[in-house]
Amino acid sequence: MNIIDKLEAGLVRKDLPKITPGDTVKVHVKVKEGEKERIQIFQGIVIGIKGGGMRTSFTVRKISSGVGVERVFPLNSPTVDKLEIIRSGKVRRAKLYFLRAKLGKAGRLKERQHHKTAE
Repeated sequence: MNIIDKLEAGLVRKDLPKITPGDTVKVHVKVKEGEKERIQIFQGIVIGIKGGGMRTSFTVRKISSGVGVERVFPLNSPTVDKLEIIRSGKVRRAKLYFLRAKLGKAGRLKERQHHKTAE
C-alpha cells in the first residue's frame, strides 16, 4: 500500500450505507444560496458507480416533469449530507444506462428480496 492509499483510507466516509446499482436512494445534498445553506433531497435510481476509495462517485437518475434528470455525486463529498436506501433493485449489470431509453413502467426494476437467515 503506497502513501496516497494510506492517506485516502483515513478520509473515506464510513457513515454512509453501501449502495449498489439498481438501488433507489434519497440523497440529502447541502445547497448553498448566498449565505444560507439548506438541505435538498434528490431521489432516484443509482445507474452507475465509478472509481474506488476516496474517488468513488455515483450517478442517480430520476424523472422530473417527464424529463430524465441525472446527477453525479462524489460519495465522500461534504455536500452529501445523508444517503438513504429506499429499495434495492434486482439487476444483472454494473451500469444501468439502458434505463435512459425506457419510459414509464418499462423503466422499473424488480425489487431484490432480502432473505433473513435463521437465528
